[in-house]
Amino acid sequence: MIQLQQVSLQRGPKFLLEQADLTLFPGQKAGLIGANGSGKSSFFQLLLGRLTSDSGQWDMPTQWRVAHMAQEVETLERRALDYVLDGDTELRRLEAAIDGAQNEGERLARLYAEMENIQAYSAPSRAEQLLDGLGFAPGDAERPVSDFSGGWRIRLNLAQALMCPSDLLLLDEPTNHLDLDATLWLEQWLQRYPGTLIIISHDRDFLDNVVDRIVSLENAKLNLYTGNYSAYERQRAERLAQQDAAFQKQQAQIAHMEAYVRRFRAQANKARQAQSRLKAIERMEKIAPAHVDSPFNFRFLPAGKMSRPLINLTHADIGYGDKPVLNQVNLGVLPETRIGLLGPNGAGKSSLIKTLAGELALRAGDCHTGDNFKLGYFAQHQLDALDINASAAQHILRLSPETREQEVRDFLGGFDFHGDRAFEPITHFSGGEKARLALALIVWQKPNVLLLDEPTNHLDLEMRQALTMALQDFEGAVLVVSHDRHLLRSTVDEFLLIADGRVQAFDGDLEEYHRWLLQRRQREGAAQRAEAAPPVQDKKAQRQEAAARRAQLKPLTDKLKKLEKEMERLNVTLASVENELADPTIYEEAHKARLQALLKSQGDARASLDDLEEAWLTLSEELETYV
Repeated sequence: MIQLQQVSLQRGPKFLLEQADLTLFPGQKAGLIGANGSGKSSFFQLLLGRLTSDSGQWDMPTQWRVAHMAQEVETLERRALDYVLDGDTELRRLEAAIDGAQNEGERLARLYAEMENIQAYSAPSRAEQLLDGLGFAPGDAERPVSDFSGGWRIRLNLAQALMCPSDLLLLDEPTNHLDLDATLWLEQWLQRYPGTLIIISHDRDFLDNVVDRIVSLENAKLNLYTGNYSAYERQRAERLAQQDAAFQKQQAQIAHMEAYVRRFRAQANKARQAQSRLKAIERMEKIAPAHVDSPFNFRFLPAGKMSRPLINLTHADIGYGDKPVLNQVNLGVLPETRIGLLGPNGAGKSSLIKTLAGELALRAGDCHTGDNFKLGYFAQHQLDALDINASAAQHILRLSPETREQEVRDFLGGFDFHGDRAFEPITHFSGGEKARLALALIVWQKPNVLLLDEPTNHLDLEMRQALTMALQDFEGAVLVVSHDRHLLRSTVDEFLLIADGRVQAFDGDLEEYHRWLLQRRQREGAAQRAEAAPPVQDKKAQRQEAAARRAQLKPLTDKLKKLEKEMERLNVTLASVENELADPTIYEEAHKARLQALLKSQGDARASLDDLEEAWLTLSEELETYV
């Protein structure tokens, strides 16, 4: 088990852990949560042995194999499949040992037996399955790592961590660069993982479906809660209710959510998506008291008059150059539109969002916007477009130069940019802080159409909750691509399915979409297996092949073993003879007969050794033809 007793971890003047205690038993799966900068990643570094505690003690079984997901990856020319296989360090050790034992038949036989024990022969197939599950396209396994963008390299890091046989698996934001399809696949993989798991994640649905413990890093303490994230929220709300100030805020939050639920229930039709959203909002009503101490507090202000439609896309062909992505798309965006875009990786979800935002020209068809159209567009590349030499306040003032400084301070405070932080250059802002600033700029401009492409990437749980609440009150149209199922359930009324070059309504909820994905993957897998030539060997055939290889090797290794024993015996004899011959008295006349006997023994031994060595080399070469 993992046990921390009175552990303190200090960085500069700040205590990340102060006399913290924690016990996790083998096989438990824990979600590690806490505000950005609270020390979650440092806790991982402590478990990996890369940081040393300042006081206290912590223990973990020395024989445990630990796998972790690296956050950076070098630009390598190494093949992606080989990079993933590198995660299995035992496989790589045995491969290196085999390369270095080409003339050692008995050792080779033992090494090949070890390879079979760790299922080494199926390793490339297992690595390709990981890549497929994480959204890599057919053929990507053969591409060099340097070909992939930063987000896809992080996926390679995740695949490498999953490839590593482990007793403890540490994953830091594994879903941050995944789409919904890959997130659902990873969820299932981790549910089957037999070891101890600790995940840093800000995806509440992901945590709910994977973990059975929550470790909350608050005030430099590790607070352990039994159950998933939803259970943690209920327990935390009860604890906060015992504090009078928090209780008063809870009552105000509950009253707000009750009014919202009543309003939405009166408007919701019988469509499954609308009913699903109603359930999500009712759930939020129950968990709202757990978030009354959130540092985030903002809302979208009314945008004023809105056109009908705000955007109208007709007979649109979408793509890049001569490469089509979507064909004959017809879509009208009205003020009340709330759409979630679903579809496999690479199907065209982001391409549709870019087209609606005016960033991607149509190949054919028309796209018109209303007279009162006012866009709010969030995509990951916009974080890179921020001026890192300017402050958060300067970004606001560039949009509205006449705004008073105090108004800017108050507004940015709602996004947890307080005091001097709002006026510092964003050079050292984290990914989460940059994402909050990008969202703040959108909110400031009072849009009536929101196009959001993975808006929760880099955001912590409290900011995601605040964004969800703000989107519920937003009076304009929303189109969103997100792997955050809680956000989708709580903010959209309908789904569009983007697949196979088409955009069509999806009459189902997220659970039905998950089933659709599984069925699609099964069909694609069956088609690939049918087309494969030669057919991929199954595990039984691989075991039979390995057994046959051992049977072929055994007579050779037995002969080699016999030769090596005889060579060892002759070397002992030869050493003894030569030891006597080194004595000067043996050459005296009195010992002439003994000298002749020794010289004959020496010659015979050397001749026999020469014959044995020649036979050994011949057998070794024959062995190499089998391996």
